[in-house]
Amino acid sequence: MANFIKRIFTWWDGTAFGTSIFTARKGQRVGEDAEGNVYYRTRDDKRRWVIYKGQNEATRVSPDWHGWLHHTWDEPPTDKPIVHKDWEKPHHPNLTGTAAAYAPAGSLRRADPVARQDYEAWTPE
Repeated sequence: MANFIKRIFTWWDGTAFGTSIFTARKGQRVGEDAEGNVYYRTRDDKRRWVIYKGQNEATRVSPDWHGWLHHTWDEPPTDKPIVHKDWEKPHHPNLTGTAAAYAPAGSLRRADPVARQDYEAWTPE
């Protein structure tokens, strides 16, 4: 029962109840990416959306699928794969706000903060 109520009122941790109903009624499954996110569209292809596997985070959508979602190209990457250049790096999600986020040397968020040698704290007399 608690899980049902959670699905009605939350959107950040899985699919909301309204999105599930809309997807069941109007959604046409298009494909799935490497992370398990599933992509849908309406029959007339006016609306496109993604159902995330796990936490809802837009940076988890790869550039290939992002272009399809925003009508940059008509065919989804499952039907017409995007040709990537040799110099292109693989897609990585944004880790800001997570434990895996970048923390430079000397940051208080690091497990082993480095003591600064170029700074002497001021003490009043």
